[in-house]
Amino acid sequence: MPQPWQDTSLSAEDRAAALLSSMTLEEKLAQLSSVWPGSEAEEGEDVAPLQHEVSEAVDLDGLLPHGLGQLTRPFGTSPVEPAEGAAALARLQTRIAAGNRFGIPALAHEECLTGFFAWRATVFPTPLAWGASFDPALVGRAAELIGGSLRSAGIHQGLAPVLDVVRDARWGRTEESIGEDPYLVATIGTAYVRGLESAGIVATLKHFAGYAASRGGRNHAPVSIGPRELADVVLPPFELAVRDGGARSVMHSYNDIDGVPSAASPWLLTELLRDTWGFTGTVVADYFGVSFLELAHRVADSRGGAAGLALAAGVDVELPAVRCFGTPLRDAVRAGEVDESLVDRAALRVLRQKCELGLLDPDWSPVPPALLGESAESTESTASAEPGSGLDLDPPGMRAVARELAEESVVLLADDGDALPLAPDARIAVVGPLADDPAAMLGCYTFPRHVGVEHPELPLGVEVPTLFAALRAELPGARITHAEGCAAPGPDGYAGETGAVASAGAAALTAESRLAQAARTAADADVCVAVLGDRSGLFGRGTSGEGCDAADLELPGEQGALLDTLVATGTPVVLVLFTGRPYALGRWSRLLAGAVQAFFPGEEGGPAVAWALSGRVNPSGRLPVSVPYASGGQPWTYAQPPLGLRGDASSIDPTPLYPFGHGLSYTSFAWERPEADAAEVPTDGETTVRLTVRNTGDRAGTEVVQLYLHDPVARIARPVSRLIGYARVPLGSGESAEVHFTFHADLASYPLGADGTRVVEPGTLELRLASSSADSGVRHTVPLRLTGPERTVDHRRRMVCEVRVK
Repeated sequence: MPQPWQDTSLSAEDRAAALLSSMTLEEKLAQLSSVWPGSEAEEGEDVAPLQHEVSEAVDLDGLLPHGLGQLTRPFGTSPVEPAEGAAALARLQTRIAAGNRFGIPALAHEECLTGFFAWRATVFPTPLAWGASFDPALVGRAAELIGGSLRSAGIHQGLAPVLDVVRDARWGRTEESIGEDPYLVATIGTAYVRGLESAGIVATLKHFAGYAASRGGRNHAPVSIGPRELADVVLPPFELAVRDGGARSVMHSYNDIDGVPSAASPWLLTELLRDTWGFTGTVVADYFGVSFLELAHRVADSRGGAAGLALAAGVDVELPAVRCFGTPLRDAVRAGEVDESLVDRAALRVLRQKCELGLLDPDWSPVPPALLGESAESTESTASAEPGSGLDLDPPGMRAVARELAEESVVLLADDGDALPLAPDARIAVVGPLADDPAAMLGCYTFPRHVGVEHPELPLGVEVPTLFAALRAELPGARITHAEGCAAPGPDGYAGETGAVASAGAAALTAESRLAQAARTAADADVCVAVLGDRSGLFGRGTSGEGCDAADLELPGEQGALLDTLVATGTPVVLVLFTGRPYALGRWSRLLAGAVQAFFPGEEGGPAVAWALSGRVNPSGRLPVSVPYASGGQPWTYAQPPLGLRGDASSIDPTPLYPFGHGLSYTSFAWERPEADAAEVPTDGETTVRLTVRNTGDRAGTEVVQLYLHDPVARIARPVSRLIGYARVPLGSGESAEVHFTFHADLASYPLGADGTRVVEPGTLELRLASSSADSGVRHTVPLRLTGPERTVDHRRRMVCEVRVK
């Protein structure tokens, strides 16, 4: 007869409570812990902060009699054939369930920021590219596929998306973020959450909260923002993803806010997240984040003290491995220093989630869906299957969506009308250290750049065409030549990190000879495609990525000098950037024939950019972050109050070269004068604005219509303009479509009080229909007046502008 916690006719809450009531303290604590299989065997560089300093050997046999909460990165720690990895995970889960008296398996989590974080899995574009697409529906479809891939291999929880709003592009993790605008981050990020959750995977929002607002753009640095900025910029993406996305997990951030570490903040993790927003899932620690309360923040003097602070704040699970939530927390509970009810609170949440995932069902099987149809015994033999057999993590359908997302994320920054699209019979010089390097496509949270660099003998596992190879395939009638021009970007000179892609001959060239060779190659061409940017890495081993913060926004390494040399040849130069952040391009703004921005576009990025250069794909990406004119004036984003813009009181002009939302097309569009249902709207009402967009060019293209709100007078200093809606409008030549934006007065709310209280006040507003956030991008304005009493709104307010394209 099934035990009460196995009775699927009961609610998950009742089942979890029944199980909890039968557990010892040690068994409860075991559910709050994780182990990181194989991490102790990896002797290379850290892939998590202070990994080798904080990690300790784990006695798995000693832990299993009490049970285990989570398994950390079973695929993303070292290379493993997918079928072999799924079989090994199934065997481990069998061992875990058999090892404790309740038969409870572990919840397995994995990174999934650019796809399933596993060898041979599809590498999707990085989140900054999601933002450039301005396409929540496509991002949601990609997430659903990623979630299905995770689930097929036995993974239950994905550590994504990153909902940090970019505040300083010098921050190394800019590439992991969706953009500098909270509305864009919220809507794109929530779409990703919905997709992942629809596949049965627990989506984990990170990093909660304020991580990207660190001082000086430095990783792990303190955050000194005020409560209004926190409420208006940092929190809305998390709020929407919890409320409308259905996210079932949140990961606390490493930083402190005004001296209070997020991992030790009851206001953040309990009062706001749970009591106000109604979140019912689990809060997990960012890796070693509980230990950092003792070792980095120094707000605790022991492991047990750190565990007590985190648990009281609302952290439910210690990741990636048990260090504080094990024996130190047990001893603190028994000594009366930590109330056991806090352990019960966290354990109940963990067990409830395991119920929801089916891990406590009587018919639970350790064999993942990809291996179903085989007996449990046959999983033993799967480990010796031929490479790649049994579990395809890079099927054509996933590559197709990765390709579509890469294509939509390519931003045409500049075009003089002569060089682009590239002529099919042109002499083309493809110059730059990233032109023939697959790493140019890959961010730091891709398996090849995160783990694969520690295994230089290992193939990438997926096909990643370079731009040089893709252009040769796309333009077979052109004469295409190649020169590297300068050292690959990286902190250690040419290589940049272990296993860098580079030829021995090129490495032997001097800087002067590489520049000279590049100049000759460019001079002998009709057009030069300069391929520059970042090489991603971790903790100083790259120019972009976690722990790879930048001192300024100049192009890394020798690439600026290379671009100067190429421009000086007189050959028209088209700049192509593969980067994890925007870089200052002002000094070349009038010298380039064209410029294309791609943000680590994934395994299909080379062909996607090649097709944009050839014109087969009409670029439709828009900037999710502003591109600065000069490197100074940082940090800066477009949503500034009046004093944050250019003014006579300062000699520094922060006006970007290319603003947020900017992007060109090979066709032209006309926007007809909009109409609104009403010019006056109650402070609790709404109106619909209609705009007709027509493709007036000779080729198909996609316009991205952006809706901004301008509030001329408010009771606190407000951004001059902020995004409140957008729509992708694909049109054939001569076609038109009508775009409907439904504006609710809630979208004009702002945090008036320091406690986050939001108000909608009566008065005059202006809706701006624009092609970018800059004044020059405004096509039409719609005056609007809110009438009636001032309203106070909360987390139940309307946060999204409904959009329809007819």
